[in-house]
Amino acid sequence: MDAVQDEAAGKRARGLDRAFEILDFLRQKRQALKPNEIAAQIGAPRSSVYELVNLLLSNGILEFTGGEGRVYLGRKLYFLGAAYENHFDFTRECETTLEHLADETRETAQFCMLDGNRYTVVRMREGARPFRISTDVGQSVPIPWTASGRLLVAHLSDQEILNFIPPQDFRLPGGEWLEPQTFIAEVRQAEREGLFTFNSIVDSFTHCFAVPVRGEEGHAAATLCLVTPRDDGIANRDRYLGCLKKAAARLEHAPARPKRS
Repeated sequence: MDAVQDEAAGKRARGLDRAFEILDFLRQKRQALKPNEIAAQIGAPRSSVYELVNLLLSNGILEFTGGEGRVYLGRKLYFLGAAYENHFDFTRECETTLEHLADETRETAQFCMLDGNRYTVVRMREGARPFRISTDVGQSVPIPWTASGRLLVAHLSDQEILNFIPPQDFRLPGGEWLEPQTFIAEVRQAEREGLFTFNSIVDSFTHCFAVPVRGEEGHAAATLCLVTPRDDGIANRDRYLGCLKKAAARLEHAPARPKRS
């Protein structure tokens, strides 16, 4: 009897894992897809995906959109997210901090965290420049592509970093290969200095600044960033870093400090 119950519990757990995999896959793709397309792209049995999609549809977690049976994230997820935000004062403090940073520097300000073994922009406030620099909030990006990534993994050992980051993520957007040991050296530099800045790897005209927002354990649970035109960023380096450090200190003393995901 116990063996049967354990098997049933294991099946439910695997189904729950698969359901979250479907939701996360749709979040990454940012488009509605048919269940058979989802199954093919995540490498899951079609029957299991159809069963889970129907269950998620019936609970409002997914919705039909775009015709031909395509599904996407449902509005109930929005309400769940809103309830989460209302529960934590830190979210409101983060918005205020980004607004102040963007006003003070006229540059695009971001609050960033890890999403599993990738980096994501959680919140963003565009600057006041006529030429605006922005990114997709919630989109996962390989850690080595980002200034923040050097700070967000600095609490790990060298081997833990290599185990954590997928090997293919050291391939940069232009096809160049970033040597893992070079990345680790930059991580240790960021750890010593408590900041990291560089000319963006993702594009050729911006400069990125990142400082840690430390959690209760003293590690970088998140980062505050500025993304600036390259020449302006280099010319205003010290002032921008000063603004970021003051803002990070305010967040670290907010009612609820960020926790590592």
